[in-house]
Amino acid sequence: MIAMQYSFTLPADYDMSIVDRRIRDKGPMLDGFPHLRFKAYLVARKEDGAVSSAENLYAPFYLWDEPEGLNDFLTGPGFATLARDFGWPPVRTWMVWHADLAADLATATFASRAIEAIKPHADLAALKTRTVSETRDDVRGGALATVVAFDPTAWTLLRFRLWRDRIPDEGSAGQCYEVRHVSKPHSPAQPL
Repeated sequence: MIAMQYSFTLPADYDMSIVDRRIRDKGPMLDGFPHLRFKAYLVARKEDGAVSSAENLYAPFYLWDEPEGLNDFLTGPGFATLARDFGWPPVRTWMVWHADLAADLATATFASRAIEAIKPHADLAALKTRTVSETRDDVRGGALATVVAFDPTAWTLLRFRLWRDRIPDEGSAGQCYEVRHVSKPHSPAQPL
C-alpha cells in the first residue's frame, strides 16, 4: 500500500468557497477509482475554520492498494485539470506499514497528519512495532482511519488519522484539517 498527499498553499485572502465548491462537484468522481482505498479531501483555513491553521490549504490525502492506481490517477485527466487550475504540486508518497479503516469512514469531519524525521540508524523494526501499536490506540480513541507509513528517501514517518467529531488534544506538532469529502472505498473496510 502507498499513502500519497499533495498540498496547495493558497493566499490568505483566497476565497476558500471555490475549493469547497470544487470538492462538492468533483469529489464523488473518484468514488470507486481502481486501487484507491480512500481519498480524503482536506482543507485548512487561516481564519474562521473549525481547526486553526497558519495558512489556507487544499491538501487531499490518498491511500492506494496498488501503485497502478496512483499511476493511473497522476497520468489521468483529473490530475491534469487540477495541475492546470492550481499548479504543479510536489507529490509526497510513503510506504504503508499499517492502516485501519472503519466501515463508516465517510462520516469523518476532521483529519490530523504528523510527519516526523526518523533518526539515522534507528531500529526500524522497533519503530514499526511501536507506531503500529500506537495506531491501534488511536482506533480505540475514536479514530475512523489510521495510517502509519514511512518514506525511506527522506527518512520520515507519517501518522495520519481521520476523526468523526473532533481531533483529540495530541500535544504534538502536526497539521489538522477539515474533511470535506471522503471517497468511497472500493472494497470492504478491514485492518490492513
